[in-house]
Amino acid sequence: MPPPVVLGYYRFTDIFFEWHKALPEIEDVSPLKAMIAYDALVHPEHPLRKHRTDGIELFVGTFDTGEARLLFSSAQVEYIRYWLHAVGLTKKLIPIPSSEYMIKLSDLRSCSPAVYSNAAAFKKAFKQLDKANKRLKGSQPRLTARRLGFERIRAFWGEKSGTWLAIDFEAWEMDHSMITEFGWSLLRWEDGKEVRDRGHLIIQERRQYYNHNYIQGNRDRYNFGDSENVDKRTFRERIHKLMTDHLTKGPLYLVFHDPSQDVKYLHSKDIDAPLSGLSFVLPETTPKEGLYVVDTAEMFAGLEGESGGNTRGLERMARLLGSYVENEHNAGNDAHYTLEALESMASGDPIDAQREKRWPERLSATQPKVVFKPTDEDSDLTDGDDVNAIDVRPTDDPYMQLDDDDDANLWGKF
Repeated sequence: MPPPVVLGYYRFTDIFFEWHKALPEIEDVSPLKAMIAYDALVHPEHPLRKHRTDGIELFVGTFDTGEARLLFSSAQVEYIRYWLHAVGLTKKLIPIPSSEYMIKLSDLRSCSPAVYSNAAAFKKAFKQLDKANKRLKGSQPRLTARRLGFERIRAFWGEKSGTWLAIDFEAWEMDHSMITEFGWSLLRWEDGKEVRDRGHLIIQERRQYYNHNYIQGNRDRYNFGDSENVDKRTFRERIHKLMTDHLTKGPLYLVFHDPSQDVKYLHSKDIDAPLSGLSFVLPETTPKEGLYVVDTAEMFAGLEGESGGNTRGLERMARLLGSYVENEHNAGNDAHYTLEALESMASGDPIDAQREKRWPERLSATQPKVVFKPTDEDSDLTDGDDVNAIDVRPTDDPYMQLDDDDDANLWGKF
């Protein structure tokens, strides 16, 4: 039997700076160095360039410590040596790097693709990773978990598989067990093409329960179509059908902006949703099936570098991502804006490159957290206003009950 093929990754630095030094034939050094030079890698005719990809696709791998590294796949390294030999630039196949330098997928907490279209962007991203790793030294486990979760979601999103279903409930402010609304917004792919759906349901029998004392309810201000008034039985049946239909099409990711209360609603006697196997922990590799929770509040906390118990509200998160929320506390609207925020983050660059693009003037040279001004978060403020810009979750939020020193997996906490 032939030996099994081992697939993995190599650090970009090992391939770029060290591989050529180990070649036994001096005449092979120049062809290898020329092929993996910055300008060569991003050239449209480079043999590693994937069809319909605007640049060279490498990978960002994140280790248990939260440290991120730029990687070549072992398949890319193999192809480099075969291509050099096939076109006559080397007399024979050059040796591959030692297996001691190979990183297996099991050694990584996440691994996601990153595309670089020009040499300047390539070099900048490489430097950003190095700076980010230095800022993260000694950071708390909570931030590490958030960053790892962010990159894992990016990797799953990039596979264009399964259904990403953002949902939100609204309930009467005087009795939170009295559900009044449900909203959803989803995205999945069929043959590589996006399929979207969204909607807003109102329980007809509970129209008399309206929120106005503590939050401004916007039940009749759905921004993206017509709301549907249904009875309690139909309300429950529609939610069940929405979930069961998409559970048969691959993994189903339930997307929330803070799942604590909404998951309770799904478990409630009014809904009793089909949640068998629901997991708050994302698997290490892209799943083929299953039901998973994705939390945009935790995802954004990882992006901004928040290591404590505070997370942003939906409106403020959207503003910092360059969007806005209109008629919040309408379940359909909140579901739409939650999916919009997820898509903005999950379809973007690796986490540190996103931070650099989004907030270049707000990054600290020594601290992992982005330093926002109050005016970044509230358009009604001026630079002279002195306010606490962080909106804190209610005290009954399970995330808020964790001390900063708690070593907890926040992707699995409920």
